[in-house]
Amino acid sequence: MVTVKGNTAYFRFFRPDARSVELTGDFNEWRTGEVRMKSDPDGYWKASLRLPEGSYRFRYFADGRWYVDYAAFGLACGPFGPDGVVRIPASHVSHS
Repeated sequence: MVTVKGNTAYFRFFRPDARSVELTGDFNEWRTGEVRMKSDPDGYWKASLRLPEGSYRFRYFADGRWYVDYAAFGLACGPFGPDGVVRIPASHVSHS
């Protein structure tokens, strides 16, 4: 699951038995080892990222396996199957 507030995306992935979970996507050129998620006692893994306006594809990488977030803003076809999508809206700053 992913939610957005402003230009920050909050990612939550339920994998209570995982030993290690990472977040990866086109925002970091799909590199693993850069965005490690932190677990909580309820079995969720969490991470947050500040991103510029736009749409981004992503997946979770848990214990050497890839997972798609079907509860994201949508899905996009990638070269290895579906990817989750997160959208960061344009900032609407009022100039008085």
